[in-house]
Amino acid sequence: MRKLITSAFVSLDGIMQAPGGPEEDHTGKFSFGGWMFNYMDESMDISASGFDGKNRELVLGRRTYEIFEAYWPYQPDDHPVAITLNAAKKYVASRTLTKLHWNNSTLLRGNVVSAIIALKDQPGPDLQMIGSSNLIQTLQAASLIDEYNVWMFPVVLGRGKRLFSETAKSSSLRLVRSQISATGVVMSTYVVSVRKR
Repeated sequence: MRKLITSAFVSLDGIMQAPGGPEEDHTGKFSFGGWMFNYMDESMDISASGFDGKNRELVLGRRTYEIFEAYWPYQPDDHPVAITLNAAKKYVASRTLTKLHWNNSTLLRGNVVSAIIALKDQPGPDLQMIGSSNLIQTLQAASLIDEYNVWMFPVVLGRGKRLFSETAKSSSLRLVRSQISATGVVMSTYVVSVRKR
């Protein structure tokens, strides 16, 4: 069975909404978009945490898919992240989309939990979620996420979409890797060690 891995940029208070830019996600009148950029530096290896989707198939929520689809296909042909994300097979969870325009994209129809269980049972590379906070919460509650790559940035936002909400299912995680960037970002990898019912 292949793993389902999630990678997220979060604030110190667990907010993961719109880290990359002010135009990403205004849901709930969120006005802090782009909060991560002052903390990025060259020592941060996005590939090691799956943020580039290299050697994995992507599982994306609708909002993240739309943000990525509007950006990555239009980057230079030699951009390393664009190369891997554009080439990766993508599965998109949405109740509203009917067509997908980004190459190698497949719409997950019906119950998303059942669809992810079926994908995990298929042969192939590990499945990688990037962002997609609502989808993370759904799949975490169903005990389907095997690994978390969490980059915690030294900023407090106070409100916005969270990595874990009050619906999160109780579980124990084991820290397998951690590093601190020069700007104070704590980059950690956790695996699920005990699943509680």
